Amino acid sequence: MLAFYLTVSGYGEAEIEIQKSRFIVYVQRAEQEEAAVAFIEQIKKKHWNATHNCSAYVIGGNDQWQKADDAGEPSGTAGKPILEIIKKNQLKDTVIVVTRYFGGIKLGAGGLIRAYGKSASAGLKAVGITQRQNHTRIGVEIDYTFLGMLENQLRLQGYRIEDKIFTDTIRLIVLEKVGQEEILEQKVIDWTAGQAALTREGQVYVETPVTCQE
Repeated sequence: MLAFYLTVSGYGEAEIEIQKSRFIVYVQRAEQEEAAVAFIEQIKKKHWNATHNCSAYVIGGNDQWQKADDAGEPSGTAGKPILEIIKKNQLKDTVIVVTRYFGGIKLGAGGLIRAYGKSASAGLKAVGITQRQNHTRIGVEIDYTFLGMLENQLRLQGYRIEDKIFTDTIRLIVLEKVGQEEILEQKVIDWTAGQAALTREGQVYVETPVTCQE
């Protein structure tokens, strides 16, 4: 698992008009190439009568699956600018489809490149971008007498408590960035005078919204 990466928040869509042509953009998160291809086909079926359904995607931790499709537009004027917007925002696991209904005015190669790039950016603004940061789940088992103090300390220092399990003791599941587990563990030991039992219980991504780049 990557320590952190950027991707889209989920599904989103937007529409803009350029020189009387309608550009409808669809954005989706896809963690496998098959999912990206299926999403593109879904949009193509939805807009079977469109002039063009152009697309691009970047999939995989090392961006190992990439594709740009001009879908009948002049070579390099549609799929590539969509792909460049994905790359400019450093996104992974992202697929974008831009559907065009021709409005009667030809845009030329430069106009098409700008139009498809602008459409892709509009789609990203609509859906939003998120940073996924890998965290370790740290189990903290304590006596009830420590609960109030420990929750307060964790909250003041910005830690996220994922879960609380109440039995004869209390077990908190606290999230800490991968590679910094010992920092949190030492803090808990200090706060509880060594009375907490600590375990590491797998990893999870935590998502934080960020601003997209046009």
